[in-house]
Amino acid sequence: MAITDRSDTPDSDLDLTTVDVAGIVSRVRDTYNTGRTKPIEWRREQLDGLARMLKLEGPRFEAALAADLGKPAIEAFAADIGSVATEITAISKHTAKWAKPRKARLPMASMPGKGYIVPEPLGVALIVAPWNYPLQLLLLPMAAAIAAGNAVIAKPSEIAGETSKALAELIPRYVDPEAIAVIEGDVAVATELLEQRFDHIFYTGSTDVGRIVATAAARHLTPVTLELGGKSPVLVDDSANIEVTGRRLAWGKWLNAGQTCVAPDYVLVTEKNRDALVKSMETAFGEFSAGSGTKDNKDFGSIVTERHASRLAAMLTDHGGTIAFGGDTDVDAKHIEPTVIIDPSADSKMMQEEIFGPLLPVITVESMSEAVEFVNAREKPLALYVFSEDSEKTDELIDQTTAGGTCVNHVIQHILPPDLPFGGVGESGTGRYHGITGFDTFSNLRAVMKKPTKMDPKLLYPPYTAKKEKMIRRFI
Repeated sequence: MAITDRSDTPDSDLDLTTVDVAGIVSRVRDTYNTGRTKPIEWRREQLDGLARMLKLEGPRFEAALAADLGKPAIEAFAADIGSVATEITAISKHTAKWAKPRKARLPMASMPGKGYIVPEPLGVALIVAPWNYPLQLLLLPMAAAIAAGNAVIAKPSEIAGETSKALAELIPRYVDPEAIAVIEGDVAVATELLEQRFDHIFYTGSTDVGRIVATAAARHLTPVTLELGGKSPVLVDDSANIEVTGRRLAWGKWLNAGQTCVAPDYVLVTEKNRDALVKSMETAFGEFSAGSGTKDNKDFGSIVTERHASRLAAMLTDHGGTIAFGGDTDVDAKHIEPTVIIDPSADSKMMQEEIFGPLLPVITVESMSEAVEFVNAREKPLALYVFSEDSEKTDELIDQTTAGGTCVNHVIQHILPPDLPFGGVGESGTGRYHGITGFDTFSNLRAVMKKPTKMDPKLLYPPYTAKKEKMIRRFI
């Protein structure tokens, strides 16, 4: 099944005939079948190798991310290198504990006996990563799969070409290349990969391609984790600290030039606070850029391709709202100025599609009740943000909505703690990872029950006497 909706995919100079996709997958499966990946020592060696790679090859990755996305070095380190190395190190530390059998309580009717859960690897996992955080969103799922004892095929995004090249070159130097393989390539290579049988597929990207991945996986009944996107709303209660809210929203759109799956996508605020909130964001953007704007600003990233920049520029030509500030575009330079648009049309592309850029619509509502109705009338988001100083109102807004994850009085931060599972719901994805949740995602949690033979109660065996029936009805 072809992946055909990646309009941002550049022409590839990689000849598919030079990539023996089936052969690589077969080789990795043969390695898995030897049992090499199961020992805890092997798992930790690979994880420690990935962490060491990030530390030693940091400058190479920073340069690649700058070339692909114009990422400032500090953003590259914080989001794709340093934080990822830290989490992989933590995963390595906990792998032995997570892999141990977990005791399960048995009811009286199952006694005598013992029950426990054995986490065992699924087999060979395919991980398909996106371009916006091309290290983080490839290496963290890979680390979870390795910790669980799986072999891995990793497909970096060809759109982040320099980062993909660096990953393909460096990963085999730090891990077991017979059990962990990186396959570069374009849509044709990705399509060929989806023809193979895997034991788990982990895909991060658009909802449309997520459907293609799920359909391909269904042919082999392969389980999938789909980390997708959508429009993540922001609810600004009247009690919110408007100055801080504006600054944090601006940061959420500044980071990676808004090209983050959990970036705030639109804001719902009452007229009481709308203008002050917009002014707060404008002030924050000015402070972030030191008053010199964002074009040619070393602290502000670029849009990944001219096609993406053109898509965002088109949103600014036909939205039906009012541009509060910003609006400058330079498609050739892949630059889109941070822009706030007040009350765009509900049927505009800006409000129908995931923005994935530094544009932020602000929608005026009469109340938070109307805001909740607005959110619930749309697909379930990957993230939902609530800004409020009223704890009861905050809990009420969380209770009345649903989302893959929620952060109160900040944006994006909820995806950082390893103990908080990350994932979507409905159109925004299925499955979770980070910490032990990621380990379990790539594990078969095998139920095991052991019964002794010294005692063999005949309660369940025929013939079913009145006495037996009475006891069964009582204890089961």
